[in-house]
Formats: sequence, C-alpha cells, structure tokens
Amino acid sequence: MKQLGRVLTAMITPFEPTGEVNVPEAVRIAQFLIERGNDGVVVAGSTGEGNALETGEKLALFLAVKKGLGPSGTVIAGTGGNNTRQSIELTKAAEQCGVDAVLLTVPAYVKPTQDGMLAHFGAILESTQLPAIIYNIPGRTAANMLPATFAELCRRHVNVAGIKESTGDVNQFTAILRGRARPDVSFWCGDDYIYLPSLSIGGYGVISVSGHLVSREIRAMAQAFDAGDVDTAARIHQDLAPLNTALFTTTNPIPVKWAMGTYGFDVGVCRSPLGAMPDELKATLEPLIAPYRP
Repeated sequence: MKQLGRVLTAMITPFEPTGEVNVPEAVRIAQFLIERGNDGVVVAGSTGEGNALETGEKLALFLAVKKGLGPSGTVIAGTGGNNTRQSIELTKAAEQCGVDAVLLTVPAYVKPTQDGMLAHFGAILESTQLPAIIYNIPGRTAANMLPATFAELCRRHVNVAGIKESTGDVNQFTAILRGRARPDVSFWCGDDYIYLPSLSIGGYGVISVSGHLVSREIRAMAQAFDAGDVDTAARIHQDLAPLNTALFTTTNPIPVKWAMGTYGFDVGVCRSPLGAMPDELKATLEPLIAPYRP
C-alpha cells in the first residue's frame, strides 16, 4: 500500500472576499506546508470546512492541489459524509482527480450503529482502489467507532490504510493498536496535544492542525522519540502545548485560519456558520505564533 506520510496537516480552505474558494491560494498553502516539513495534506476535511463546500469546489481543490504538489507530497481527499451514496460518488470523482488517498469520517448527526458503520464504509471502500483513512471523531459526529469495529473493517477491506483517531482516549488508542488486523494499518493521532503520548504506546503519525505553523517542530519531536531521546521529545511537546491549546480556544478552524492570514496568505474568513476570529482571541494567539512566523 502507498505510504501516505507520517506528518500530515489537515489544511484550511482559503476564500476570496466574495466568499468563493480561492483555488490558487490553496495550492500556495499546500506547497508551503510541504516545504515546512509536512509529508502531505488533507484537503476538504473538517479543518478545510468540507461541510461548507460544494462538490464542485471540492473537486477543483483536489485536482489543483494534487497538480500543484506533484510527487512532493501526498494529497488525501476528504470524501466522507453521512450519505453513503454521495460519499461513493465523491470518492470516485476524487480518484479521477489523481489524489493519493481519501479520508472517510464516521457519519455525523445520524448516530449510526457499529454495523451501520461497517456497511457505510464497506460500500465506499468497495467503490475505489484508493487507500482510505478512517476518521473517528465522536466529539463532532456524536458516534464513536469502537476498536473492534475498526479491526473488522480492516479484515474485510485491504484498502484501509489506517485510522485518524480523535477521541483523546489513550485506552481506546491502545485497544485499536492491540487489535490491528494487519501490520500495515497505520495509526494517526488526530489531536496535536496528545501526539507524543500516542507515540509512546505504538502510534505512528499525526493528522495535524498545528502543522500549519509548527510542522518542523512536530517532525523533530517524533524523530527525537524514535531515536530514544525522550527528554528532547518531551521538551518540544511541552513547548508546543500552549499553542496547541490556543488553536482550540474557539471552534477549529477559526484560529488556525486567522493565524495563516498573519503568515501572509489570503485566507479570508470561515464560511457561515463559523465566521471570523474574535478580536480578544487574536491577542491571545499572536504571541504564541510569532516565534514560528516565516
């Protein structure tokens, strides 16, 4: 199975002042992220406001970002949703755009059963040759994919590349890692604040928000841990903790989108119903991002 990368960032989607997607700026952001040490990007995920994008906008982003990165970085397309047929159609279209993989989120709002999750993901996986990362984020979806369900999905479908796990529950992390059905199934932590702890129990990578700003530091932390230099890894983790917290003082991706605007990118503001960054939070975040600004 294609290697998708260890340090991946779920990239923001920039908008024009008119509210339209700024595709050229999205390509520029993706190229910046790869230059700063990311192995790849997730396009039109939750940080990319995928729920606020039309199908045509997503496909334009998939095509342009993949063309803009070429072989320099992987592109994972956010094609999941709570409508199985629509997710299949979008996944097939994303495959035609040349993306490297897809990210499939546990369906939100409808609160599927575990069997329902197996059927939903199974139908999408059978429709494509692309590797897929399953995204479990019950804080947003109101449904938790249990470790046993994920293991069964991996047994049934060889194109499951791994999981992006965002429960923040180390016990669930451990159960997923212990129950892996295949050795090639990867574990990406979905929360920056707990990436280092996830490495200590056998995790592999991270699908990051902070990676917009500090991907080099995130990579250095993982490399230090791999080398047995736990003290250095812990120091980097501790240094990044205030930033990781500040980026979630209000709903993601509002803070990180504003931060990227201070980096010189024409990002616009988040589409309704999210909106702009509150002024009082800008004052909190500014001193934390300033040391990393290019």
